[in-house]
Amino acid sequence: MAKELVLKEGEVDARGIIPINRQTLKDKLRAYVKKPFSFAALLLILLASLATAAIVVWILVYVLMQGIPYLKPSMFEWRWSFSNMSMLPSLINTLVISLISIAIAGVIGVFAAIFMVEYAKSTNIFVKIVRVAAETLSGIPSIVFGIFGMVFFVELLGWGYTLLGGALTMTMMILPLMMRTTEEALLAVPDSFREGSYALGAGKLRTIFVIILPSAIPGIVSGVILGLGRVVGETMALVYTAGSAFNIRYAAGPMSQGCTLTVYMYSLINEGNKYAGQAWAVAVVLIVLVVIINGAAEFVGNKLKKEY
Repeated sequence: MAKELVLKEGEVDARGIIPINRQTLKDKLRAYVKKPFSFAALLLILLASLATAAIVVWILVYVLMQGIPYLKPSMFEWRWSFSNMSMLPSLINTLVISLISIAIAGVIGVFAAIFMVEYAKSTNIFVKIVRVAAETLSGIPSIVFGIFGMVFFVELLGWGYTLLGGALTMTMMILPLMMRTTEEALLAVPDSFREGSYALGAGKLRTIFVIILPSAIPGIVSGVILGLGRVVGETMALVYTAGSAFNIRYAAGPMSQGCTLTVYMYSLINEGNKYAGQAWAVAVVLIVLVVIINGAAEFVGNKLKKEY
């Protein structure tokens, strides 16, 4: 004989409640019959997910099929020439510009976000102005940044076409993104973490760097990945500041001109069908580079973040 369940005051009999993640397919279908709008929303979500995945797979397969046959060892020689059409100088220039821009934008963006979240009040007029400026900069087309970089770095400062000028131009482009993502990551950290640290006697600076920032690492890494993706995929802003292709024989220092992979691919496409195969090969390397950079950023972020 089953023992009768005795409930105390305030308790609820949960024996007949089935968790939604443990329901059988039959139970879910029966529930969707009673709520047709929920079923329609589920279908739309599934269709959107399948369409997104299909588009990504189709693009990857198409690019790989077009570019892999043209990948040759000669395209990775140190010095560029019309005979080998090497992309190695452009690959090195891409890495140099990406590292410089993400390092500068990362430091400035993270510290700016720390100031706005941890030190300034939410009603501070300066914070509001900075947020409006960041949102405005995020919507400016990249070619405007390129023209500004050309006027300021190339002509006014007299640098000419340089990788450093291109990197600083890209820094201005991704700085709002880095700052906003870091700010959202810091705001997502529970206040109980701060209160617990203060209760144990830790100061504000120690709390920020030992408790808050490690907890916000996943959000910061997401901003880094998005920023790197924009730097690696940018073309026109770098044409006006770093230089174009076909006059770069080898990778040089930050104060020398050079082109990135996207600029090199753009230049190859502009030559017509003559170098179309090499352009597809550059696209393959570009996709592989983005995957490697994202994977490395995720790996570093998982190593740095703390679990509480």
